[in-house]
Amino acid sequence: MYWSDWTPRPTVAQRRALAAKETRKRARKGETLSPVEPIAGRQVAESFWGQAWCTHLEGHADYSNRLPRGRSYVRNGSVLDLKIAAGKVHALVQGSSLYTVEVTIRTLAPKRWKDLVARCAGRVDSVVELLRGSVSDETLRHLTDRKTGMFPAPAEMSFSCSCPDWADMCKHVAAALYGVGARLDRAPELLFTLRNVDQAELVKTSVGLGRKQARAAHALQGADLGAVFGIELEGGAPAAPRARRAAPAKKKARKKAAGTRRAR
Repeated sequence: MYWSDWTPRPTVAQRRALAAKETRKRARKGETLSPVEPIAGRQVAESFWGQAWCTHLEGHADYSNRLPRGRSYVRNGSVLDLKIAAGKVHALVQGSSLYTVEVTIRTLAPKRWKDLVARCAGRVDSVVELLRGSVSDETLRHLTDRKTGMFPAPAEMSFSCSCPDWADMCKHVAAALYGVGARLDRAPELLFTLRNVDQAELVKTSVGLGRKQARAAHALQGADLGAVFGIELEGGAPAAPRARRAAPAKKKARKKAAGTRRAR
């Protein structure tokens, strides 16, 4: 028999009341919580990265039995605190009691990240566009590829929860994982924090090329383009080679002036 089969389950209203009481108590102690706010509607996330995270989770058969209960918990505001760091997710989830959830996620292997950066080279114009998901479909396919993309596979994740449920992924863990998807709506850069990689590296190649072009343009700005390229521009000033041909005449004039002074 499952623990959850014989323990009375609090109603949504009861969980919310317990969560509010716990939040007030911790606030009096000076603790700062980062809750996942209750979610209206059936979708946990609305942004590209948030939805992609949830879709990735739901695509693994290992998680299919427990995820629905977790989705209900996160939508009802039962995740009182959710903090994301490199390779770690910490959460407090209100059930019949307040439970502590820890999710450990293997950070992205350097080779895998290097390969991903190489596949996206020249395709991402800015970090802002990347975080909005406003990049090409091909780039998004690379970033969300189930095996080689940004998201962790089940083998790369481990869970712990202080509840007495023996299941590897209890509903409180599932709520925390869905909470990550909801949090990515507001702060998509946390996905890169979680995998311990720098999103700016995905745009470095394009930015580097742009800087070289900018320096070249700055060097030419205000210059005599005819002199630089050795050509006569249409409707413009004569090019440098013509100016250099006038120099010998000036030199001859200076020599003649010097000879006159010596004669005096």
